[in-house]
Amino acid sequence: MTQAGNVTYNGPEDLPATIPVFPLAGVLLLPRGQLPLNIFEPRYLDMIAEAMRGARLIGVLQPKIVSNQLDTPIVESPTERVSLSDVGCVGRITQYAETGDGRVLVTLVGITRFKLVAEIPTKLAFRTCRIDVEPFMEDFSVGSGNDEVDRKQLLDTFKAYLEARNLEADWQGIDRASNESLVNTLSMMSPYGPAEKQALLEARSLKERADILVAVTELALANEAGDAGSTLQ
Repeated sequence: MTQAGNVTYNGPEDLPATIPVFPLAGVLLLPRGQLPLNIFEPRYLDMIAEAMRGARLIGVLQPKIVSNQLDTPIVESPTERVSLSDVGCVGRITQYAETGDGRVLVTLVGITRFKLVAEIPTKLAFRTCRIDVEPFMEDFSVGSGNDEVDRKQLLDTFKAYLEARNLEADWQGIDRASNESLVNTLSMMSPYGPAEKQALLEARSLKERADILVAVTELALANEAGDAGSTLQ
């Protein structure tokens, strides 16, 4: 069961088969995670308005990652539509505010991941897709896989990352967080690229997501340590 604002989602039957989608490179939404968005492009303002008239649901997914373009930002333009990744996450708009200068601020709460089945041709400026959430039934179960996560390893790696950057954290809040909340929040906040974000999204279990996050962070720390060593020589 996923609670998103005032609505509870118990399974696929609570979600529509088609939803508007928002292609965002390097952005990750996970079940029960919160994603703030600043909307200003006319086509996406239309998308938000359409969602608010209905079930308030939007699919967030990345442009398809091309192996030889991993370091090149892939941005969709109004005149050129990019290919979409196969897996994204459905989010519900739980907060909505107009800024007075044409922008809209919204917060999405993740419900479940989905498999993109097909794009639906429309005359709308934004994109609409048919989705399948059946492959991700575990996303509806709060805390699924909590006990399998190596929390100590995850926190040790996170602490090393903070120390390397002279950053602080709310350790009391971290201590109170469940393993699911901790893994998914750190994954969404992580500063890694589209390929790493997609790997975190598509992880087959909470433990696999935690393991990927630890591995990517350890690699980043090792690379930084190597660069620092080279500078000193």
